[in-house]
Amino acid sequence: MKKSVLLVLALLLAAGGFAQDKPKKDKKEKVYNEKGEIIKQGWNFGPLPVVGFDSDLGFQYGACVDIFNFGNGSRYPRYDYKFNVEVSRYTKGSGVFRFYADMPYLIKDTKLFFDLTYNYAKKFEFFGFNGYKAGTYDPVDEVIQPMQLLDPELDTASGYHFIKRNQFRFVGSMQRKFFDIPNLNWVAGLAFYNVKTDNLSLPNYEGQQTLYGNYVNAGIIKADEANGGSIAQLRLGLVYDSRDHNSDPSKGIYAEYTFTGSTDWIGGNNGYNSLTETFFWRHYVPVYKDKLTFAYRLGLQHKIAGSTPWYMTNNINMPFFQKMYTEGLGGVVTMRGVNRNGVLGDGFVLGNAELRWHFLDFQFINQNWQLVLAPFFDAGMVIQPFREKEMMDAQAAYEASLPEGQEAEKIYYSGEKESLHMSAGTGIKLIMNRNMILAVDMGRALDQRDGQKFKTFVGFNYIF
Repeated sequence: MKKSVLLVLALLLAAGGFAQDKPKKDKKEKVYNEKGEIIKQGWNFGPLPVVGFDSDLGFQYGACVDIFNFGNGSRYPRYDYKFNVEVSRYTKGSGVFRFYADMPYLIKDTKLFFDLTYNYAKKFEFFGFNGYKAGTYDPVDEVIQPMQLLDPELDTASGYHFIKRNQFRFVGSMQRKFFDIPNLNWVAGLAFYNVKTDNLSLPNYEGQQTLYGNYVNAGIIKADEANGGSIAQLRLGLVYDSRDHNSDPSKGIYAEYTFTGSTDWIGGNNGYNSLTETFFWRHYVPVYKDKLTFAYRLGLQHKIAGSTPWYMTNNINMPFFQKMYTEGLGGVVTMRGVNRNGVLGDGFVLGNAELRWHFLDFQFINQNWQLVLAPFFDAGMVIQPFREKEMMDAQAAYEASLPEGQEAEKIYYSGEKESLHMSAGTGIKLIMNRNMILAVDMGRALDQRDGQKFKTFVGFNYIF
């Protein structure tokens, strides 16, 4: 199967060719700041085409656009408002529809954030629970390869670690100053998720055994949650923000501590109610002026009480986010190169480090541009397991059912110790007006159990 990636060249050309200011009847003389950048005012648009291909999902097509309003330019490079719209789909049925708004100055001393997203995936990764403790069995060697030896032209691949998933998400958050303490704010928000899950229904995978199916049959994934459900959340917390810029900071600290209360009373009332704490610390350390920055992020999520449905174990409870997906661990927003959703549990720790080198500044079509090279290292692990006892019991029952002397596959539980999952790689960013960031990241897992190929991710914004 070919990996679906955006065509980088097309994106770069589109970014240069379509980025534009809203035309003004009275054209004013350009105004520059002390860095020689054009001070942007009013509306600014950055549309990009979405183009890709996946042998299972078909051709991907669509468009996404970043829309900024810089007001009178007095805050530049900070914006007054930012909106993002993405509409893309695959010819065989999967797609994404998203709108989000970041409005730090719509109301005085108040930041507002809204995200409305619907994504439907006919092929969504699922590698089990608790990282390295998950079962290591994959029937690809004993089922797929013999079939291909008999018929080399057979287009067959393993769907063991995939499911079908549709998700609707709404997130709304508000941030205001915490008394008059500098840089400290309180934050409150609401979120709603509706998730639908099922076995793969793509032609090449019909009838195949899947990890999801094994978990459902063994009761690790319970019947009342096997096909998804709805979760509503209330979030309360504190945010400390001393960054010099919110999209491409070169110095400062951003820290958030959030309590999230979750309930499924809207979508079934099966008793999946929980209280979770989430903490993230981001630090941007200037190494050489604003040209070279060492950036790192430390994160923790921990369930305090209650129970979580399996389809929410990959959710990261943040009031604000920069990437479309807030899921992991593994994948483009957490550990680039580690299998997406490869490290799931009730609690996790996460660390990311990047060295961001702004090696080229230039102006083109009345816009300020920068190219950034950013080598990175990512790491994370489960610290609070999810249904480990159920996994162990299912594995024990399976082994007890085998004839004496037959070797047991590690289907439900590997017996291995959980440890850090790590990846490394590099990224390159094309930045327009210090805000619209086209990001290309290429990373690889450092342990083959987390993935054996270099993975490429193309999208918007830094991951932190």
